[in-house]
Amino acid sequence: MHETPAGHEVQPANDPAPPTALTIAGSDSGGSAGMHADLRTFFACGVHGMTAVTAVTVQNTVGVTGLVEIPPETVAAQVDAVASDIGVDAAKTGVLASAATIEAVMAVCDTHGIGRGGRTPFVVDPVAASRSGEPLLRPDALDALRNEAFPRATLVTPNLDEVRLLTGFDARTRADLLDAAKAIYDFGPQWVLIKSGHLPDDPECVDLLYDGSQATPLPGPRYSTVHTHGAGDAFASSITAALAKGASVPEAVRLGKRFVTRSVEHAYPLGAGIGPVSTFWRVSPRSF
Repeated sequence: MHETPAGHEVQPANDPAPPTALTIAGSDSGGSAGMHADLRTFFACGVHGMTAVTAVTVQNTVGVTGLVEIPPETVAAQVDAVASDIGVDAAKTGVLASAATIEAVMAVCDTHGIGRGGRTPFVVDPVAASRSGEPLLRPDALDALRNEAFPRATLVTPNLDEVRLLTGFDARTRADLLDAAKAIYDFGPQWVLIKSGHLPDDPECVDLLYDGSQATPLPGPRYSTVHTHGAGDAFASSITAALAKGASVPEAVRLGKRFVTRSVEHAYPLGAGIGPVSTFWRVSPRSF
């Protein structure tokens, strides 16, 4: 402690800086998905969240009615600004709306060692459409995801709709998940996580982690709720937070699976449409 000129004691402050995680994603004016879900998850998982905004969406719980892309050079400049000053312990993507944005993001990530071959783990969540079906990518972005983003990814985390869009493979049963993982792995990521929440006839949610040789099923309960907005974002960003803390990919994915399972369990209704999964269970005594 020290004294001010007026004689008042001033208490020392400052904690050590927590690990840092960067989301390169779009906004959600309804606050349920995209970078908002990522930042909530980063906070709940104990890491400092940073953003590079790729697009501004006009949306609520019913759907997306507008999307404005941020210029690619501005997206890249946001990544450069935080990486060169604060540093990035792990990064993830959400909506990367165009090939130009993907190319700009990959170039700046290469500069800062984010991704395979670098020091910073990189999770690519290939968000292609909103929950209500509105497309969030330009047609040229699919090839750029496959050819530019996936080969740089530590982990790619598609759901089954995204697998179908990216590969043409239509997984309809749990037995199809390995073929789906292999189809995505062929594009060059280090690891693939296939999310099976879109298999409503399966009594469980069994996701599959694949590294090119070993497939690891990750079973979890399936809850009876329609309020799952932001589930994919929360899953990918909780994995990213664990990677930022130094977890291995299998450890991070298991932690992420537990996190998103609890978040779906505590989902809540909001507005007239689909409500969000909830991270409040980490802070609310009512949810323990």
